[in-house]
Amino acid sequence: MAGRESLLRLCPLLLPQNRDGTAYEGFVSAQGRDFHIRILLPTDSQLKNARIECSWHLKKILHGYRHVLKQRLHSCPDLVSFVVELKTVLEIALKNTQELRVPWPPEYYSCLVRDLETLGWNKVVYVDTGLTTIKLKAEDSRDRQHLITLKLNAKYPAEPPDCVVDLPVQFAISWMPQDSLVAVHNQFLVALESLKEFWDTMDEIDGKTWVLEPENPTRCATSRRIAIGSNVSVSVEVDPRHPKMLPECYFLGADHVVNPLRTKLNNNMHLWDPEVGLLQNLKDLLEIDFPSRAELEKIDFTRDCGICYSYRLNGTTPDQVCDEPRCGQPFHQACLYEVK
Repeated sequence: MAGRESLLRLCPLLLPQNRDGTAYEGFVSAQGRDFHIRILLPTDSQLKNARIECSWHLKKILHGYRHVLKQRLHSCPDLVSFVVELKTVLEIALKNTQELRVPWPPEYYSCLVRDLETLGWNKVVYVDTGLTTIKLKAEDSRDRQHLITLKLNAKYPAEPPDCVVDLPVQFAISWMPQDSLVAVHNQFLVALESLKEFWDTMDEIDGKTWVLEPENPTRCATSRRIAIGSNVSVSVEVDPRHPKMLPECYFLGADHVVNPLRTKLNNNMHLWDPEVGLLQNLKDLLEIDFPSRAELEKIDFTRDCGICYSYRLNGTTPDQVCDEPRCGQPFHQACLYEVK
């Protein structure tokens, strides 16, 4: 009886349907709304064997939480405890669903469509069904394609959109309430032009050398691991604001191979010429020619790890090399730790 009274206080609209207390039907309230539900308990009152029936509307809201509710049925000691958990899950589900989203003002939509027409639909790549997320494309002066994703809120254009870009530097827009998507797009173009030399540099590296990492570099990637020879490479970190300056260099390979390269870099550092491209400067300072993409294949520089017999392990490549000149076998650092 005490359990029924507790349940009545918790959910006054959820009532027992029989004397045995094995069937309850009514409404569960959350976020100021009532949802129809029916709970059927087995004769032994074991919650884990209970059956929950509800309206299609509530079923839709709780769709992604079915496994959670099933766990609660198994762990809760009684029906009251389960209903408490059910109300908590329902509150969370309602906050994370668009069921309660208040329709945005008509002025928002009319303003947004007008801005898109002014900008030009040819620059629009994607618009979601709610007209809240938009992807725009832009080309820099080298005909490289770039995307900017805009996430708008109901107060647009009084408040600026959030911008997601694939740039190696921070992108922050200046915004006035009278601004539009055209202003964002124009500022994006300015940012692209400011990074033109950086991408020219990275494209030259990608086009004229064998890049071991990253495997598929994005426009925001500032590092490249460049093959120098078998099991020997240099990782460069390029400053996107000053791409023609001497980058940070980290050599990977056996000591008897990379030590002479470090010495050459240190001794010839004064020869670095900002008027010359980064790749040519590295050749001059290290007194080497990087392996040609036309004459060699990437497989010539990608020997498998001597422990796990694979090249890529959890996204990493072998970065440790045996110092024995007659060996030169590469290993993943993680694999070396495991066998120690």
